[in-house]
Amino acid sequence: MTTAINVEGIDKTYGTHKALRHIEFTINKGEIVTLIGPSGSGKSTLLRHLIGLTKADRQSTGKIEVLGHVLQRQGHLVAQGRDYRRRSGYIFQQFNLVGRLSVMTNVLIGHLGAMPRWRSLAGRFTKKEQKLALKAMERVGIESLANQRANTLSGGQMQRVAIARALVQDAEVIFADEPIASLDPRSAREVMEILQRINHEDGRTVVITLHQVDVARCYCRRAIALKEGGLYYDGPIEGLTDILLQGLYENSGLDEINSSSFSQSRSTTAHTTN
Repeated sequence: MTTAINVEGIDKTYGTHKALRHIEFTINKGEIVTLIGPSGSGKSTLLRHLIGLTKADRQSTGKIEVLGHVLQRQGHLVAQGRDYRRRSGYIFQQFNLVGRLSVMTNVLIGHLGAMPRWRSLAGRFTKKEQKLALKAMERVGIESLANQRANTLSGGQMQRVAIARALVQDAEVIFADEPIASLDPRSAREVMEILQRINHEDGRTVVITLHQVDVARCYCRRAIALKEGGLYYDGPIEGLTDILLQGLYENSGLDEINSSSFSQSRSTTAHTTN
């Protein structure tokens, strides 16, 4: 299988706190993977390294490659062209939309990296590009909101806009940092189902940080678990047994292990049927 993400020996230190301890793993194209672990385990820090927002320790020999491009090496970020940036999409907990702009325009922003620079600066989109955006909105169920201002939407609708933006971007890898943390249970299920469907239908690689293990078990095929900055588990989601989870969350609350809001969805959206 073709490698989408390769992480070799990443260390990150904040003062005297070791946030990441020699992290190494590979993710193949087409996988849907969750990064899990208790609060403070390093999963969000790791994701920020994968998307180039944080640099590893300079004394480290670590390296991160995404889609065949070296993103950082030995604590130095490597400059990337527009083509590479277009191939990686990001979905954040706080949505990162432009509230005063319409849903259509927010989705079209995902296409800026593929447009001639003069047109992207002017924000001029063709009818073909608008049709592309509308198709992406249809896939996530928000086509009726195309002309509505983004700041009038619910949290679940905003997250769908962010996903549609990544689709218009035609991102080969989608990174999602706690995409359901601020959503109600129904909206959270819908967002996770959309991400799962995009992975299955398009073959896009999806990497999601999550707190709720029940959600991870429903929608992801593989788990990478961190504990105190170190790699605790990396393997099929079904291999993450209750005994391993007890060790992972031994000093954390049970709410991170079980999410009752999702218990009913497991019977209808179990990963083993996909």
